[in-house]
Amino acid sequence: MDTDVQLPERDRSPDPVPGEGGGSRSSRFPQRFLRRAWGWLAGGGPLRRTGVLLAGCLVCVMLVSSYVVQPFVIPSGSMENTLRVGDRVLVNKLAYRFGEEPRRGDVVVFDGTGSFVQDPPSENAVTALVRKAASSVGLMEPSPTFYVKRVVGVGGDRVVCDGRGRLTVNGRAVTEDYLFPGDTASRVPFQAVVPEGRLWVMGDHRSASSDSRDHLGEPGGGMVPVDRVVGRADWIGWPFGRWTSLERPAAFADVPGPRPGAAHG
Repeated sequence: MDTDVQLPERDRSPDPVPGEGGGSRSSRFPQRFLRRAWGWLAGGGPLRRTGVLLAGCLVCVMLVSSYVVQPFVIPSGSMENTLRVGDRVLVNKLAYRFGEEPRRGDVVVFDGTGSFVQDPPSENAVTALVRKAASSVGLMEPSPTFYVKRVVGVGGDRVVCDGRGRLTVNGRAVTEDYLFPGDTASRVPFQAVVPEGRLWVMGDHRSASSDSRDHLGEPGGGMVPVDRVVGRADWIGWPFGRWTSLERPAAFADVPGPRPGAAHG
């Protein structure tokens, strides 16, 4: 073996030859895309830049509306005087996302399909899309299947009204200071045991509200599934003169927990 053979000396330079191996194709693509996008935006004049800005703002609003807070237009007087026709309430969509469930006294927005509405009204795709986009920013009323009511009973509760204006939950009388002036708890007597995972809801303007009482004999018994709740109405955001937060009332503070097994009895 010839031990005097010299191996070619390797290039010890730390930098690659210019123009060779200057980054992979995948790493150059984002840079090219961003340069072209910036060129397109900068070269389009103020009208194009304004349009892009408005589109970006709309996307941000839609994302916040879909996952965090959504405005809803109040379409009827069933929650007067707490909520009035035309009020925009801000619904907290995170209120029940992390283990907490609706509590007695909460004002909630929910999809009444299967509980309040058995046959949803038909609506063409374009109208439904426009309504969804406009209602997400509070410009239109939401779908007719969406309702806003107050939670009166939760899973396991026994809710009773004797027809003389006296409401009891789990045997404890409830004084509802938030009712529309002149209204009583209910002029129609009823009693119901709320199944687990469902809610008994009523409007604050009892004489003008179609709520759980009116659907007792229908499929679902007027009880709203918890997973149909969109969120909790926490604020009135419009009109300006009605800006306020919607606090949970003290009416249910002394109501005892449901009797074990009551939801199945």
